[in-house]
Amino acid sequence: MKAVAYLRVSTDEQAAHGVSLAAQKGKVAAHAELYDLELVAVIEDGGASGKTLDRPGLKHALAMLQRGEARALIVFKLDRLTRSVRDLGELIERHFGPGGAALHSVSEQVDTSTAGGRMVLNILTTIAQWEREVICERTTLALRHKTAKGERVGSIPYGMRLAADGRTLEPDPGERETITAARRLRRQGLSRRGIAAELRCEGMTARKGGEFTAAAVLRMLEPDRPPVALATTASR
Repeated sequence: MKAVAYLRVSTDEQAAHGVSLAAQKGKVAAHAELYDLELVAVIEDGGASGKTLDRPGLKHALAMLQRGEARALIVFKLDRLTRSVRDLGELIERHFGPGGAALHSVSEQVDTSTAGGRMVLNILTTIAQWEREVICERTTLALRHKTAKGERVGSIPYGMRLAADGRTLEPDPGERETITAARRLRRQGLSRRGIAAELRCEGMTARKGGEFTAAAVLRMLEPDRPPVALATTASR
């Protein structure tokens, strides 16, 4: 049976042991030889995310299957193909279902030419997505805990500064003064751009010495919005 191998690495995995393109190529070649598959092409997506199917290499490999140039696709690991249960379901339905091409995963030892192989594939991908979601939940809870304790999380919001302990935040008097001025101007009916212009006229500058923008003013007036790059104030 003719087969095409598909390899992928994301940018931060380029040098990671075991998932480099060279390592994957060796593994899929050995797998093809073991299962008597004729490897007609090895297609790569370097620096490509597995969060989307919109990848040139993957499209090429799938097109080869559709044209009948190969009857099987080999990947080193399922997450090289996709990290999404939804996308995996779409691939199985369109390319690897009954009567379609076979999908071989070296690491998970999956072969979708059988019903059992397709079932195992779905189970493994569901578990992988569950693990990623659990990690995300734990990370979110940890960040919320740090925020509740007043510790720094990400960039320092405008109006605050890093305390002497290097972990917690404390009010920045100069920036607080600027926030107060911005709110006063807002009560007077000025637009965000108007407030930014007035702050410049009053001698206030951004945290890195630049001029205030409408976006910076919005963050001062609505601090619960997602952080944006803001900046400090000079003395009047």
